[in-house]
Amino acid sequence: MTDAEDLKARLKKLNAQATALKMDLHDLAEDLPTGWERIREVAEKTYEAYRELDEFRKTSAG
Repeated sequence: MTDAEDLKARLKKLNAQATALKMDLHDLAEDLPTGWERIREVAEKTYEAYRELDEFRKTSAG
């Protein structure tokens, strides 16, 4: 694999993880008040995934 292919694969993986967590957060919100105890956990994981994705985009764009 070339460096460009590696970067593209990493971006695809990070994007898929972030999207999956976004959907988990969405599903959790729709089921409220059931599962309210998980809000912080799911939100923190989602935040971290999007932070990592943003960081990757910024560092690999150069």
